[in-house]
Amino acid sequence: MPSVLALFAHPDDIEFVAAGTLLQLQARGWEVHYMNLCTGNGGSVQMDGPTTSRTRLAEAQEAARILGATFYPPICDDLELSYSVPYLRKVASVVRAARPSIVLTHSPADYMEDHQNACRLAVTGSFAHGIPNFVCDPEREAFFHDVTVYHAMPHGLCDPLRHPIQADLYVDTTAVHERKRESLAAHVSQKHWLDVSQGMDSYLISMDEVSQRVGGLSGKFEHAEGWRRHLHLGFSTSEIDPLREALGDLVV
Repeated sequence: MPSVLALFAHPDDIEFVAAGTLLQLQARGWEVHYMNLCTGNGGSVQMDGPTTSRTRLAEAQEAARILGATFYPPICDDLELSYSVPYLRKVASVVRAARPSIVLTHSPADYMEDHQNACRLAVTGSFAHGIPNFVCDPEREAFFHDVTVYHAMPHGLCDPLRHPIQADLYVDTTAVHERKRESLAAHVSQKHWLDVSQGMDSYLISMDEVSQRVGGLSGKFEHAEGWRRHLHLGFSTSEIDPLREALGDLVV
């Protein structure tokens, strides 16, 4: 059974930009694997850090359950995620555990460093999947089938300098949008935080609106998620596009 691994920074990042694609792959027989690299401890003005971490961990586990995904625990607190060897060893270990053919992660250019560093760790952790001499933590055997990395649309659909980002391909998520929404709703502690910190009013409505905006960019779908494919060199033996191949007419 082929597998897909979502490697993102914070609890709820996957649900905002990637859960629809995960569900569409799952419907076609793919195993789904799910990891937030950060605990989400910074995401509250009502709870202290340790309480927020515990709350958001439970919410993320529930979201993964709704998505039918294998869950991997976070490795550091918010704003402390760096591109460093200790974290890289942990991410590479998760890649080897999941043995994905597709890895979904953040845009290389996004509005905050946790997203960008999560992307860098996901890319290099995936690159190391077939390098036995790179020691991961915990140690796991390398594997040698092709891996393709796809980058999600950044927050705001633009880079940090406000330049618009266009996707290489758009996945139709209309049929699974309600389940995607249910998984995001599991992150119930985020409503107040996003109201206060980013003026998002209702994070569920905000997700709906972004999903529809990306659907509009596709020129075809009501709801969609956009992806850009990482260069294949070092990841696969040839230039392949397994997301497009797996989802067929659900992709433009």
